[in-house]
Amino acid sequence: MRRTGFALLIVAAIAISYSAGRRRAQVAEAGKAGRHVLYYVDPMHPSYRSDKPGIAPDCGMRLEPVYADAGRGLASSLVQLPQGAVSIDLPTQRLMGLRLARVERAPESGTIRVAGRVVPEDTRVYKVNAGAEGFVRETYDDSVGTHVKKDQKLAAFYGADFLAVISGFLAATERVPASPANKDGNRTILLPGAVSKQGFSSVEGYVDRLRNLGMSDAQIARVAESRQFPKSIDIVAPADGFILERDISAGQHFEPNTEFYCIADLSRVWVVAEVYPQDAASLGPGGPARIMLREQGRELPGRIADSLPQSEPGGGTVKVRVELDNPGWILRPGMLVDVDLTIHLPPTLTVPLDAVVDSGARARVYVQDSESIFEPREVETGWRFGERVEILRGLKSGERVVGAATFLVDSESRLKPQLSSLAGSRTSGPGAVNDPSCGMPVDSAAAAIAGNAIEDHGVTYYFCSRQCRDKFQNKTTASVAKPGETTSD
Repeated sequence: MRRTGFALLIVAAIAISYSAGRRRAQVAEAGKAGRHVLYYVDPMHPSYRSDKPGIAPDCGMRLEPVYADAGRGLASSLVQLPQGAVSIDLPTQRLMGLRLARVERAPESGTIRVAGRVVPEDTRVYKVNAGAEGFVRETYDDSVGTHVKKDQKLAAFYGADFLAVISGFLAATERVPASPANKDGNRTILLPGAVSKQGFSSVEGYVDRLRNLGMSDAQIARVAESRQFPKSIDIVAPADGFILERDISAGQHFEPNTEFYCIADLSRVWVVAEVYPQDAASLGPGGPARIMLREQGRELPGRIADSLPQSEPGGGTVKVRVELDNPGWILRPGMLVDVDLTIHLPPTLTVPLDAVVDSGARARVYVQDSESIFEPREVETGWRFGERVEILRGLKSGERVVGAATFLVDSESRLKPQLSSLAGSRTSGPGAVNDPSCGMPVDSAAAAIAGNAIEDHGVTYYFCSRQCRDKFQNKTTASVAKPGETTSD
């Protein structure tokens, strides 16, 4: 009996010493941090408050301090926050990688990269077609992709409509005693015979009719010099370039206006790129552009010519045309290239792109209210340029928003009301019972899963904590002790 009492005294002394030491440690910790403790609460039952540290009387857990600044620890969870707002202490912010960004009003400039397609300049594309009915005698080295020179012979054909016109042409030139010069563009055709106003007009008319039928200026000059009917009519290249299309073969019979060749001069080409309308507003004629050939590791300088009115159906974009020289013909029609365009935007409010949580119908950011409180705010966004997005409504210059780890903060904000609802259902739903030890409401299912349930004489009791369970179990064991036995010495 005396030994038991002595042991109890030692246990009590140890408990008192531990409690006093713990209180001094908590007070010292708060003093070092320069923070004022308002009161202490039971972490399992926050409704219980005490003005000094210690052990909770209902479940035996250590009381936790609530600080005046409500910035860290348990206080942040007890402060009434605006709807959707979350409280995240500084250690957790560092762990999450959370970074803040300031809302700024400043001009933006930079480079956007878009895809473009090479097309020939329409002023350098030539169509070679038939002006009369006939048939093709033969063709000469005229495959698609072949580079040809101006006046190079590509094919020869026969046409009956040429006979009468050539006869008239020879008769008209024979009646003129001098040698006039008929100029058409850069080509000069020397015709025999004398010059008279009437005679020259007659010769010029026949020359135009031969051209209309498809005879080249070079062949017209040869006919005038040789004074002989040609066996066939030559089809020649109208300019230096590449054959892009070919629809002719030996022995082919053709009708008037049949297209034989499409030839393009590729020494200078266009690149047509598609940009968003808000970007096109900053791209004017004469602006710089660079064409990137990643496979060849080359860059070619270009100049923006104009913004075209048409776009791809349903694309929601604007076509921009870039003009550039094509050294060595490295750019071929249909080739896909990267186009770098310089954009200059006027001053406006912007935030980092990662700061905006965009669900499609709505966009929101998280604004810092205090050191650890972040409140959601809906915003209206404008253009997106590089890593910045324009804010049209919802923010003011100088405010600070979450610029990194925004998704984690948003998840916390969305999960908060669900947890509150779940907690309410656990304490007031069909499975809610009272802890027989401390009287607090308990979710029976959660208590059973945690092992905080005891069955005694056919009745199951549920507890909010292991301490309450053990406390109840000790009382029950003491009350059913056998007669003649004592529960303590």
